[in-house]
Amino acid sequence: MISENPKKPLACWRGKERYNGEIVECLTVIFESGGCSWSRCRMCSYRFEKYKARSCDELSGHLHAQLAWVRSQFSLDEFAMIKIFTSGSFFDPAEVPPSFLPEVAGAFRGKIVIAESRPEYITRETIEQFVTALDDGTHAMPLYCAIGLETTSDPIREKCINKGFSYAAFTRALATAHAAGAGVKAYLLFKPLFLTEAEAVADMKLSLSDLTGRVEMVSMNPCTVQKRTELETYWKQGAYRPPYLWSVLSLLKDAPVEVTCDPLGGGQKRGPHNCGTCDYELVRGIRDYSLTGDRDLIGALLETECACKTEWEYVLAQEQPYCMPLTR
Repeated sequence: MISENPKKPLACWRGKERYNGEIVECLTVIFESGGCSWSRCRMCSYRFEKYKARSCDELSGHLHAQLAWVRSQFSLDEFAMIKIFTSGSFFDPAEVPPSFLPEVAGAFRGKIVIAESRPEYITRETIEQFVTALDDGTHAMPLYCAIGLETTSDPIREKCINKGFSYAAFTRALATAHAAGAGVKAYLLFKPLFLTEAEAVADMKLSLSDLTGRVEMVSMNPCTVQKRTELETYWKQGAYRPPYLWSVLSLLKDAPVEVTCDPLGGGQKRGPHNCGTCDYELVRGIRDYSLTGDRDLIGALLETECACKTEWEYVLAQEQPYCMPLTR
């Protein structure tokens, strides 16, 4: 079904991604869906971006119209990879009607597809059917289920993020995806609410170690303060500071697995930042690293001379949970 009235998705853009040691052309699509069924994470504002449909048929038509827009605006032959996002979970039947999935798989058949979902919606039947419709033999693994695990620590995920699922639920979804012929990409959140800089670094190091050899892809997302969130409330009160770019660099340099990182809002007060003087160069370098995988580049960036590095080192050593953040 192709809509006669194409409608632009929430966002859609072309870019490049690193895959199996190569740089490939990638199309990212954010569909306006029925909205996240969980909708309680402390740092997320995407839950406000949803289509208020009066029926399942209306929602399906709305999604079909967005897919038609994508197909009318882009030559899909130019892309090896497609990244699919919604305001919640692509495989949630309440958010994305199951009838829409075969249409997406048919449109992107032969591509590497990365689709985001919470673990409870990754079922053997759903994933197998999607993989079968997507696979034309071009790629050994045509689908990767992207899961916002955020951390391997259940207490941090529950108290600091309010994610609503356990690490055990993630591992079950991981096994299900693999059994259904799909890979898994884990998203990790660096420095959620209530953690000091040092605690956040320690948590990320442990999470990266825990995932080594278990998932096919790992992406580290330094926390950004989004509007209309609980995190923003604390940030406005001076009770939260986004992570230092120095911390991001130190984690990438020593990560036991290959990690991609796109520091959204990097260098801005709501995003991961240092002092404002060295930020632009470091953010650009981190994005370059995500494409090249060049650890020497990260090492060179860590040697950048800037007065704020001393501040960062002091914060790591002295910041305490009862008097944080020490800086803005």
